[in-house]
Parts: sequence; structure tokens; C-alpha cells
Amino acid sequence: MIKKPTLYIVLFLLISFLGSAQPTIKKLLKKNNTESVTYISVDSLLTKKNVVLLDTREEIEFNISHIKNAICVGYDFFDINKVTSEIQNKDTEIIVYCSIGIRSEDIGEKLIAAGYTNVKNLYGGIFMWKNNNNPIYNNNNSLTNKLHTHSKYWSKLVTNAEKIY
Repeated sequence: MIKKPTLYIVLFLLISFLGSAQPTIKKLLKKNNTESVTYISVDSLLTKKNVVLLDTREEIEFNISHIKNAICVGYDFFDINKVTSEIQNKDTEIIVYCSIGIRSEDIGEKLIAAGYTNVKNLYGGIFMWKNNNNPIYNNNNSLTNKLHTHSKYWSKLVTNAEKIY
């Protein structure tokens, strides 16, 4: 027979392990990013005027939903020449985002290497944006509650949208 203190310790460890196995945006960013591109919070972005938003997700994700006025630049087929032809002022404030901020850090690094001086990465990406009750738009620029999450694993990070994958 297991003694009560031992049972409590085993239960505590099991609950702790299960809790830490749950993905969180914070844990994934800490694990996968180097913070080479300065983060900007969702709240700070809401106060910004005259910024260029670059969505670094793929077109299929962008078409399902994106932040208003964002430009889809993609990730797998990102072309810095398209960006430099569209955004000629290297001091323009550019906010890059993706699902949570991992792919956007990579694209932000490419922008910085190309000479852009005011690039920021949206902390938590469009998932955090939507989790904070901010609007997202589909490819017809209509409000939507659908958000592309890739898989059931990634969909655990979204708390406030209809999950599409």
C-alpha cells in the first residue's frame, strides 16, 4: 500500500509534468527565438500609426485571416527584392508577424540585413493578437473569426478563434 505522502508527491510530479508539457507561446518563443529582432507587444502595436505590417505566413494562412492592412510576404518563398521595391525608405517602421513570432523573426533578420533600421517582431504573432480579442480579416477584407493554426498541436495556443488547419 502506498503511503499518503508518497501518493501526494507522485500526483504532484505527474500534474507538474503534464502542465509543463503543454505548449505555451512564451515557452515556444523562448526555445526557438534569439530575440535578434526587437519584440513589440500587441498593446503597443494598437497604439501605432503609420507602420507597415508584414505577414510572414504563407498565402493560404493569410487568406483565411490576417491583421488589417497587412501585406503578405510569405516565408518559404520570401523575396527581399519585392519588399525593397515596395518599401524604399529603410527607416520605415515595419512590424513583422506570423503565427506566434518564430518565422517572423527570421524574416525580420533578413530585413535588418537588407538595411532596414526599424523592424520589430509582434510578440505572440496573430495568435496573441486574436487571443486578445483584436479583429482579423479574411481575403475579402471582411471580419472573420477563423484562424489558420496548422495542426491540433498549434491550435492549443489559440483561445479565441475558430481553428482551421
